[in-house]
This record gives sequence, C-alpha cells and structure tokens, in this order.
Amino acid sequence: MGYGIRLLVSGEYACFTRPEMKGERVSYDVITPSAARGVLEAIYWKPAIRWVIDRITVLNPIRFESIRRNELGSKVPVRNVTTAMKGGSVDLHQYIQDDRQQRATLFLKDVSYIIDAHFGMITEKCGTGDTPEKHYNIFIRRARNGQCFHNPYLGCREFPAKFQLLEESVPVINGAYETDGTRDLGWMLWDIVYSEIKGRQEFTPKFFRATMQNGIIEIPKEAIV
Repeated sequence: MGYGIRLLVSGEYACFTRPEMKGERVSYDVITPSAARGVLEAIYWKPAIRWVIDRITVLNPIRFESIRRNELGSKVPVRNVTTAMKGGSVDLHQYIQDDRQQRATLFLKDVSYIIDAHFGMITEKCGTGDTPEKHYNIFIRRARNGQCFHNPYLGCREFPAKFQLLEESVPVINGAYETDGTRDLGWMLWDIVYSEIKGRQEFTPKFFRATMQNGIIEIPKEAIV
C-alpha cells in the first residue's frame, strides 16, 4: 500500500524569499520544497514521521507584484532569550517606533500548486502504536475536513494558504500551466538540514537546480549542494 498524498494549495499572495537577497524580500518563482513541507506539517505533524516532497505542479501563470512594508530592523538577541530562560532580568520587547525600516517586497500573486508528497517513518522516534497506516489515515481525515494545527501560509504568515485534498475520485491534474518546453528556475532552496555538533545545533541550507517542464517540477531525493 502506498502512502503518497496530493494536495491542492492556493492563495492570493505568496513570498518564498530568496536567501541571497539580504536587504529586500524577493520571492522565488514558485513554492520551495521546504515551504511545501511546511504546509503539510501545518495540517499534520508528528515526531515519528518526516514529509518528503516528490513533485510540485504549477497551475497558474507566474506573476509578480511589488509593495513597500514596515518591518523591524533587528531581532531579539539569542543571548537575551537564553538569559531570560535562566531567570535573568532582560527586556525582550521590540519597539517598532525605534526600529522601523521600510523594505520592498517582490511577491507572487494568485498562486496555485499541486503538492505530491509522501512521508517516511523516523524509527528512533516511533512509539509502539506508530504505524504508517495510522499516520496516513489521520492526515487524510484532517485534510479532508480542512483541519490544521495552525493556518498554513505561503512563505510569510500574512499570506494564508487554502488547501484541498485531491483524492482518487478527483481527476489527475497535469501541468495546467503550460510553458514553452523547459524553464530553468535556477538554484532553489531544497531544505534546511539540522545537525548537532558538540551539543550545539547547526543549520545547513541545501540547494538544487530547479527545472520546470510544462508546469511540473520534479524534486530530487537529495540536494545537489
């Protein structure tokens, strides 16, 4: 029995920020695999499973718009948070009137994707009652009823996502967004790999060369760089 799922995800706006753009927010042309995984985890996540994105189908033409927004120019320092967790007296507030910055955002408009994915079991985190059938059926039930742990979003929390489970009774949708052959999307974030070195967590971004063929992007099993 297979445990793959197909989910239709759409939204009025989306912004999947390119990491190389430091000063301003500039979105990738399409949703990234890590953002697609975030949508699935918003619907159903457990420590015993790991979502893997297999394919992304782009249904709408890629359109960009630009706006300027007020944002905070800094973040709360990690050392302040650590001090507060240990009972120290520190100010964790951020004051927008003192730290406001106007930044441009180049975001996507009117997006719609089909996410094909499956999940794998993480053996060391499985309990006695953890089985693939159990987690698969829970996800199907939650997605079918529109349930989620938190509202999924498309890159930024202010861009909420709508989702619909595509079941076997729904006709298979191929790349409805037709392009002239192959479109090179350049280097795209594949995922963030977490590791622990000498008791300290390390976060390593991994990338792959994204290519869209007639609206369909096949996601590699492993990152290229």
